[in-house]
Amino acid sequence: MAEASAPPPGTAGPGTEEAGFYHEAALNAAWTGSRLAVGGMCFLFGCFVFTYFYLRSLNSNGMWHPSGFKGPQQWAGAVIMAMVVVSAVVQYAGLQRIKAGHKGAWLGAAGLALLLGVAAVGLQVWQLMNLPFFPGSAGFASTFVGETAIFVLIVFCSMIWLEILIVRARQIPEISFVEQPPTYAEAFGVQRFQANLSAFTVVWSFLAAIAILFWVLFYLAA
Repeated sequence: MAEASAPPPGTAGPGTEEAGFYHEAALNAAWTGSRLAVGGMCFLFGCFVFTYFYLRSLNSNGMWHPSGFKGPQQWAGAVIMAMVVVSAVVQYAGLQRIKAGHKGAWLGAAGLALLLGVAAVGLQVWQLMNLPFFPGSAGFASTFVGETAIFVLIVFCSMIWLEILIVRARQIPEISFVEQPPTYAEAFGVQRFQANLSAFTVVWSFLAAIAILFWVLFYLAA
């Protein structure tokens, strides 16, 4: 699955050179944008990691984890983390299949990844609505609610992104992932889809790593 814009066979039209320039820009934007998104989320979730350790070490008036404080549901945290991680693994495996030209295999993997991601969002919302503590009742509670609310929103947006990719993939003939399409427009469409799919996989894999990190912090190390 080459993401470079190798020109397909055929005679170039008068606007082909300009179209090729914007096409290259779109491919580079997908690569750069996904890395910038990961960098931005590193800063975002890094703030919560700092807050976690700062408030925990400070423990002002014993309010980080007060006596009698009951934390979030352990089983829900483990299931949410597992669903996000499995979704990312399935998506990565599907990416390898579509690189080999098997669009149908990726569609199946992407559908499963989407189902797991949406289920994780639903369970996370349920957990937030049924917490055994109020958001401001302790330092741990404030950190947990703040990070979890942002994380579930980003996961939800990622699932919308994946759904868009699935719809776009269904519009592309499977043969286009095996052989070079006959026109520039079709080749550009396939390559842009491939670039966006790779960008999504980078972001979704990063979010799976974040899910593991905060599962350890909130459920194992708290």
